[in-house]
Amino acid sequence: MSKEGIKVVSQNKKARHDYFIEQTLEAGIVLSGTEVKSVRQGKVNLKDSYAAIEHGEVILYGMHISPYEQGSIFNKDPLRDRKLLLHRYEINRLVGLVQQKGLTLVPLQVYLKRGKVKIELGVGKGKKLYDKRDDIAERDAKREIDRKLKESYR
Repeated sequence: MSKEGIKVVSQNKKARHDYFIEQTLEAGIVLSGTEVKSVRQGKVNLKDSYAAIEHGEVILYGMHISPYEQGSIFNKDPLRDRKLLLHRYEINRLVGLVQQKGLTLVPLQVYLKRGKVKIELGVGKGKKLYDKRDDIAERDAKREIDRKLKESYR
C-alpha cells in the first residue's frame, strides 16, 4: 500500500506463501497507549498470528507487540489477544465465509493510516505443499525470463 498517509509498520510475508488470499479488508485494533507507541516504533511481529470470530467479535491471536521501553507498569502482555474493530455487516459476512467455505482469517500487515493503527485482514484458504511448489517454480521461471530479457537488451 503506497497510498498517501499510510505507513506500513509490519508485514506477514508468510501469509501469502501459506494461503490463497481471496479478499482483504481493513480493521481497526484495540490497543493500550504503550502498545501504540511500540507499534509506531515498528516493534510488531505478525508471524504465526491469526484471527477468529468469537461471540460476534473478531479477535486477533498471536500478534507480538514488544513492550514499550519507557512504559514501566503500563506495559501489557506482548502476546495478549486483541479485539479488532469491524462493522457488524462485515463480521456477519466473515462468519458466513469462515463457517461455510472453510476459509480462515489471516493478518497480512499492520500500518498507520492518518495516525491510527490499522490491520489488513486476508480471507484465505490454506495451500497444499504442491501449491507452494507451483508458486516457487512460477516465481523462478519469471525471474529467469526477466534475467534473459535483461541480457538481450545489453
